[in-house]
Amino acid sequence: MTEPAGLSSLTDSLVWDGPMIALLLAFGLGQVIAVMYMATFRGLSYSRATVHAMALSSVITCMLMLAVGSSIAAGVGVAAGLSAVRFRTTLRDPRDLIFVFAALGVGMACGTLAYQSAIGGTAVFVVGSLVLHCTGYGARSQPDGLVRFIAPQGESTQEAIAKVLASYCRSFSLVTLREAAQGNAMEHAYQVSARSLNERSLMVASLQGVPGVKNVTLLLQEPTLDV
Repeated sequence: MTEPAGLSSLTDSLVWDGPMIALLLAFGLGQVIAVMYMATFRGLSYSRATVHAMALSSVITCMLMLAVGSSIAAGVGVAAGLSAVRFRTTLRDPRDLIFVFAALGVGMACGTLAYQSAIGGTAVFVVGSLVLHCTGYGARSQPDGLVRFIAPQGESTQEAIAKVLASYCRSFSLVTLREAAQGNAMEHAYQVSARSLNERSLMVASLQGVPGVKNVTLLLQEPTLDV
């Protein structure tokens, strides 16, 4: 049984190789960007949905670019359709926005069949992200903790506290000092930079060993983390 002439010509006019290669390449490169995001992520507000968005947004963008092609009317229609969609998800970290935008850029490049730009751009982006992550580019030396405790007034106690902090910290500075226990003791708060991770627990134990010192609390604050 022969196909109708109209259906046969329509089937012949559909070229699947180019669009499928573009879509698969966009999905693969989007996966590469998502994997690099997971490998270099440093924070507390990790979202699996954000990773999925990176992996799939490149495919959606590629599909839209393939649909638009060189048609101005189609481009206007797609823009109008997207303007009707309200994206209410807020990315708290600018770095998340950059990775999502990179996935969108990959989809655009694949959708316009600019494969060299898509592959080269992804490679440079991934290598650049890895270099910035491994070298700690942009990091500044800041206190990594806030230690609080209550200590009785007295010069000997203050000297003992200063000796302990000097032994376990690269630097420390008094932030707040206020009365506690109806004026019989003082509540101290120091910003500290411990010499190493192991020194933190030793510092807390040594402070608790100072006569009269109690309620020792160490609050860690990492500037690269977003709570």
